Amino acid sequence: MSKRIVVPVDNSDRSTDALEFAVTEFPDADITALNVLDPGDFYAATGMEGGAMANYDQIQQHHENQADQILKNASELAAEHGVEIDTDRVIGGISRSIVDYVEEHEADQIIVGSHGRTGASRILLGSVAETVARRSPVPVTIVR
Repeated sequence: MSKRIVVPVDNSDRSTDALEFAVTEFPDADITALNVLDPGDFYAATGMEGGAMANYDQIQQHHENQADQILKNASELAAEHGVEIDTDRVIGGISRSIVDYVEEHEADQIIVGSHGRTGASRILLGSVAETVARRSPVPVTIVR
């Protein structure tokens, strides 16, 4: 039975490094590049002023399109290394969604970049890699 690895990907260099590490170190594993869309980002982008709200559905669609592009890039990177990967995206809190996904899909390992998200959400929520490492039921490799 081959090893099942989940690699959370966003638009950061560190997540790209993590994916590259996964495909080079575990080319025979079943690798899934996972993108998590945080609904908080949708609300933050709506620019609520005086109770008026921008088109939430349009903003969500924009984020989903970005996620699809990130996953397409992940597949292309893996293909450059001669590895075929699966891709998936979910909506939810970043760390919790990664851990839940690993449990639901019976993965054996998580490979995550040391820093991905930036800005206020990272400062307020703490490091995604650290939170995943603390809560994960499987081994976590953090790529610097």
